[in-house]
Amino acid sequence: MITVFPGKPLITDAEVSAALACACAQVERNIPDFTDVCQNHSSVHNRYPACSNTQWTCGFWPGELWLAYEHTRNNSFRTCAETQVQSFLYRIEHKIEVDHHDMGFLYSPSCVAAYKLTGNTDARKAALLAARQLASRYQPAGRFIQAWGTMGAKENYRYIIDCLLNVPLLYWAEKESGDGSLKEIADNHIKTCMANSFREDFSTYHTFFMDPDTGKPDHGATCQGYRDDSSWARGQAWAVYGTALAYRYVPDPAFKTVFEQAAAYFLSRLPDDLVPYWDLIFTTGSEEPRDSSSASIVACGLLEMAAHADDGRKQVYRDIARQILKSLYDTYAVKDFSVSNGLVLHGTYSKKSPYNTCTPEGVDECVSWGDYFYMEALTRLSTDWNPYW
Repeated sequence: MITVFPGKPLITDAEVSAALACACAQVERNIPDFTDVCQNHSSVHNRYPACSNTQWTCGFWPGELWLAYEHTRNNSFRTCAETQVQSFLYRIEHKIEVDHHDMGFLYSPSCVAAYKLTGNTDARKAALLAARQLASRYQPAGRFIQAWGTMGAKENYRYIIDCLLNVPLLYWAEKESGDGSLKEIADNHIKTCMANSFREDFSTYHTFFMDPDTGKPDHGATCQGYRDDSSWARGQAWAVYGTALAYRYVPDPAFKTVFEQAAAYFLSRLPDDLVPYWDLIFTTGSEEPRDSSSASIVACGLLEMAAHADDGRKQVYRDIARQILKSLYDTYAVKDFSVSNGLVLHGTYSKKSPYNTCTPEGVDECVSWGDYFYMEALTRLSTDWNPYW
């Protein structure tokens, strides 16, 4: 059972407010550069270049805009975010780089958020189309959503741990449309993931292959972790937040146990400042790069599960999240805007190792989801937030 880190300070309410104000100021500074374009998945020398709306990460910048709008009610954030909604509608209507499972990462923080906050009907339309696109990747043999590649191809007959953050789009779409098949797909994918993606010690495989002929589990592997038998930090973080979200939609008590154990594995492998290296095989004293984004994701997962926990566990989860966010705010957050146009330094997108297939990108940089989840975690601490997921 996880416990609060002894002697580690918690971020105060005043610091949460200051951190959110600083983040919103940076987001506002970025509006002129990213109104009609997206932020690249990661910074280059700590500065995000612009990109077209083609990457799997493009939903996080409009997500930051919506969080900033919620916090400030400044219409400049809403205007820019609604411009982004039109780009996302165009993307899904024209099927531009959508043959993968990341529809939730793209459309939950951009369009589901827009619809929940403003009733924007184009956002609703885009998000429903994206949910249909996600459902089209469902494989009945194995009962999972195929991550990438040609549907049914043996070398790509797999899902990845990240998809736990994509399936909430299906639950939202089921409620909006009344199509029960979307919930069934989401339920089945979660159950398959819970059954196969966690090792006995509750570390996780990044990717898991299924047998296309029988639908039975085949083997776990990694694309982005250090090696197949290690635990990629961001993958473990997706598992922590993903199981918390899964419990919200499927309140199976077993999911709480998986959450607690997956979180315990992550938290037990943190260095002294509570921000992990890019793979959890590395511990205090390593010279490997950190991944600050994983810390923010886990903070969100802890705060999500706090909403469903009994009083004793609720406070523990919230306090640990505050300890993590204190470290991020003190040491990793961008406070001097001349240093970076991002929000949080020292993230890692894709780190090459002798054992993985990564293209090295965004190592020791700001990463777009890291910025978004940092703002989300702060928002969760500052208000009774209605999640976009």
